[in-house]
Amino acid sequence: MRRISHLALLAALASVACSSQSADDGTSNPEVARSSAALVTLQSCQEVESAVRAAAARAMSDLIDEEKEKALTSLADGSCWYYGGGLVLEVDGAGPAPSAGGGTNESGDAPSEVSETNNQVAGVDEADFVKNDADGYIYVIADGALQIIDGWPAADSQIIARVELDETPKRLFVGDDWLLVYSSVARSSEETADYEPWYYYRGDGECTYGYDCDFTGDGQKTRLSLYDISDRTAPQLVRTIDTSATFISARRVGNAVHTVLYEEPELLRTLPISPEELANGELCTGTDADGYMVAAAGDADRIERLFEELRAENLAVIDAASTEELLGTFEDRLGDGTGEGRDLGTCAGFYDSPLADGTAYLTLMSFDPTSDASVQTSTIISRAGASYATADAYYVSVRQNPYGGYWYSDLEDVEEASTVHKFRLAGAQNSYAASGVVQGRVLNQFSMDEYDGNLRIATTTGHVPSPDVHSTLSVLRQDGAALDVVGQIDDIAPTEDIRSVRFVGDQGYVVTFKKTDPLFVFDLSDPEHPVMRGELQIPGYSTYMHPLDENHLLTIGYDADDQGDFAWFQGLLLQIFDVSDPAHPVQDHVVSIGTRGSSSEAATNHLAFNYFASQGVLALPITVCEDSAGGGNYGNLMTFSGVQFWDIDVDDGITLRGEVSHPYVDPYDTDTYYVGGECANWWTDSSSVVQRTIFMDNFAYSLSSTLMKVNDLNALSPDVAEVSLVAP
Repeated sequence: MRRISHLALLAALASVACSSQSADDGTSNPEVARSSAALVTLQSCQEVESAVRAAAARAMSDLIDEEKEKALTSLADGSCWYYGGGLVLEVDGAGPAPSAGGGTNESGDAPSEVSETNNQVAGVDEADFVKNDADGYIYVIADGALQIIDGWPAADSQIIARVELDETPKRLFVGDDWLLVYSSVARSSEETADYEPWYYYRGDGECTYGYDCDFTGDGQKTRLSLYDISDRTAPQLVRTIDTSATFISARRVGNAVHTVLYEEPELLRTLPISPEELANGELCTGTDADGYMVAAAGDADRIERLFEELRAENLAVIDAASTEELLGTFEDRLGDGTGEGRDLGTCAGFYDSPLADGTAYLTLMSFDPTSDASVQTSTIISRAGASYATADAYYVSVRQNPYGGYWYSDLEDVEEASTVHKFRLAGAQNSYAASGVVQGRVLNQFSMDEYDGNLRIATTTGHVPSPDVHSTLSVLRQDGAALDVVGQIDDIAPTEDIRSVRFVGDQGYVVTFKKTDPLFVFDLSDPEHPVMRGELQIPGYSTYMHPLDENHLLTIGYDADDQGDFAWFQGLLLQIFDVSDPAHPVQDHVVSIGTRGSSSEAATNHLAFNYFASQGVLALPITVCEDSAGGGNYGNLMTFSGVQFWDIDVDDGITLRGEVSHPYVDPYDTDTYYVGGECANWWTDSSSVVQRTIFMDNFAYSLSSTLMKVNDLNALSPDVAEVSLVAP
């Protein structure tokens, strides 16, 4: 088996546009300055190698600079102890016996209607840990295994196949007769033997709601396992793709799968970023009259010298490193995973920025699961970012800041910006298209939307409680290799930051928050002259907005307790807004659930939000907590854990139909581990025991990490069926 020194990436650089100030009437200044910074195509393997060495050097130097600044700041503050290397960065068995038979549901007619994944864009599927199809089959990752459930008839739901996986499966796609599993693969002890301690302190959690995290993945390697499921009872492994890169996001359009991967240079994890002489945290060399250590003359110079010597040593190591240490590895095997690795060929498809703003590698990888053809990749030296995709374009928004010796001339007074990179999608192929720059950072994928060839993007600059924080709505249009800002509204909601965004047709909706929830309505029918039409001030804030129709939004979020200079978040809120008159949005209906500590996975992960439009029912996974004293006190009395079903009607409002309990079990009191459900969740870490719900006709299938319950929407009690997702 051959190991290939090729790890593809994605992103690009940028066309830069300076921001325009809002006019008094709420319209943008039509005179928007433009400048362009084209992405550079690397023409040879030598150019690729040179560029990736430079990226590794930049990444290492950035880490050195941050550690040195921490040490010098500690010294200046009078502290003689510096805990070097503690850097925290936002980088990213046997089962039930299968039944006899093939891939056709033979236990009864298929359901007449089923729900689908709550995708942002119709026809563009998003990877998740559970999928279902029109025949009543449910495909779920649970208990470390791929499990296929025959869910129809509902009362006879049963597992018909279970595939144990050695790695950690995270999400999947399902086609007509194929299934693709994405797994995280932990690096072996041999691979991590030389890792520096600082690396283990870095953030490695996945990010679904980017308020206080970045989209850098879980830090592990990635495996794609492709199965033939023409016989649902006996999935057959037909292809395995392994990469040392981390999974960021994926979309499926028909039989074309597009995956964004992120790779830091492996070598970087083995380089020290603080001098060995300071390993014990000792900075100062002098002593006072009582024998306590104090800064002595020359201590600052000594620290500067030690860090610069370390930088030079690391640069020498990078210069001598192999390309595999810099680029990572990629293996594509057909068959059962033991076949020959296939070479990806040349170094084509690599891009760099003339501003040298990348320190790692971002890859867009495309392939057709129904074909044996090799994968196709586009790679850029970049950072990770938030992803948004249409049927024919993939966008990545990468956060940038003015450090490291580069910045954009049109944004000299801006402390935060994002490069936005567009890639064309054509079947199972992708190609770099264009790039642009906007001020600020996106919250998540819903901050971006393409409509009539224009990309609308909402960003925030700064962080609450800074008095300078504000938001911007920009419209970008492709012109050659540039994404030019053609329209913009700046200084939206000064002192507040964005909590949710949704674009619907030529309208845009933005919720910001500091103490109250302003819902802003934007008219984007003229892309070069976007207009703020209306604003509604109410308590609390929405974290996700779901269009019910062209005139109404259903939202989930949190209530708030105004404290003057700030507000405490409280219980969950469901709201319906009437936006038929953009100048006067109206809160038609609102329901408050529980007190502070109540939580729902759907609050910060749209994939957990399931509104079944044909029946007007919302399935809300939730943990309800009560008995809070208000303010910053969490309610410590859990009154419900499971899924609630709410009837949603724009005229009659939001009415609780009923509940299905999935009790929370304290992991400290049992050997069984349950995900979510505590009464002390911070609002950006929302979770619940129930994570997803599927609808088939009038039946609801609610799933936790260990159990699936089936219930009749017309009579929620008793349970119609239960299926354990844990192997006996």
